[in-house]
Amino acid sequence: MTNTAAIKKHPELTPLTLWIMTIATGLVVANLYYNQPLLEDIARTYHTTRAKAGQVSVLTQIGYATGLFFLAPLADMVKRKRLMVIVFAFIISSLLLTATAASINVLIIASFLIGATSMIPQILVPMAAHLAKPNERGKKIGVIMSGLLIGILLSRTFSGYIGEYFGWRAVYYIAAGIMLLMWAMVGLFLPEVEPDYKGTYRQLMASLAHLVRHEPKLRLAALRGALCFACFSAFWTTIVFLLKQNFDMGSSVAGEFGLVGAFGAIAAGLMGRLSDRMDAYKLSGFTLLLILISFIIFIFSAHSIIGLIIGVIVMDMGVQATHISNQSIIFALKPEARNRINTIYMVTYFIGGSVGTFFATQLWKSYQWNGVCITGITISVITLIIHFANHPKPIQKTTTV
Repeated sequence: MTNTAAIKKHPELTPLTLWIMTIATGLVVANLYYNQPLLEDIARTYHTTRAKAGQVSVLTQIGYATGLFFLAPLADMVKRKRLMVIVFAFIISSLLLTATAASINVLIIASFLIGATSMIPQILVPMAAHLAKPNERGKKIGVIMSGLLIGILLSRTFSGYIGEYFGWRAVYYIAAGIMLLMWAMVGLFLPEVEPDYKGTYRQLMASLAHLVRHEPKLRLAALRGALCFACFSAFWTTIVFLLKQNFDMGSSVAGEFGLVGAFGAIAAGLMGRLSDRMDAYKLSGFTLLLILISFIIFIFSAHSIIGLIIGVIVMDMGVQATHISNQSIIFALKPEARNRINTIYMVTYFIGGSVGTFFATQLWKSYQWNGVCITGITISVITLIIHFANHPKPIQKTTTV
């Protein structure tokens, strides 16, 4: 298939399409993070430990990585809107199962299913990159990622308030209703995109290993992203414990920190534009430094709300700007394999988040907030070392997948 044929085949990325994709991205990704301000309430409901309740968050992220790995590559092989419409049905079912879970173990399983099915944003982001003009790709990705970031952060605000006043189960009933609405919006208004890949599913999955072996820029971006998201997840999983312990504040206040972090959405849009004009490697160096600075702020702010607010703003700007820079790099590699490339990047990214969440909840038991912050500082330093140790090399011609 020639490039010209592919261009004629794909519809344009109109403003309406972009906004629907952005809204859908934000609302679907929110499903992954509703549980974080609710962990204290969940532990109390099932009379279990905070560490056990923390598994709800861990399994949600592992589920997301699983869905990304096995389902997202299909978007290179089947019609993308059709795939999303089918997956939405499973999202709604998983949310309802979570809302009615009779035990903590059922809740953990249901949370895994929410994660596995809420991978639609990782179809929409490559789809936007696919439909956008090359000289506007970073800008359009930035718009989508602003929606994703707002969804991640405001999900905590939403679930914190709803959980405080109506109970944590109400959060998931409402989320199921929201997904039903988005199901209709996507089915009615998004254009269909024909696949470029003509092989079998087995061949499709085997090509992931080929991409990992032959794309060093992808390997570096994936590792950098995973380490950043480990820091991000470690903070957001344990902030509710810190607020309860040091400030006697509940889930609604933990959710309000999402409003503060929404400032990072400004950075996402800005970095999308900068990535079209500036060297992404140099840009990532600055954004990674912000993450390190944020955890230095956090370690001195265990009893300061103002300090925590400043740290959240700095951290979210650093994490999201690094993410945008990484995506600008990887989506320029192989147009015909963008969903598979995104799968490799995002699976690694969310494995990093799961590891960060796991270690943060375990370290909290013995070392409390200082343990979490020292972990964030250590990971940030390691990320900077890896980044600066891998200077970009001259572009070489790559093989076709």
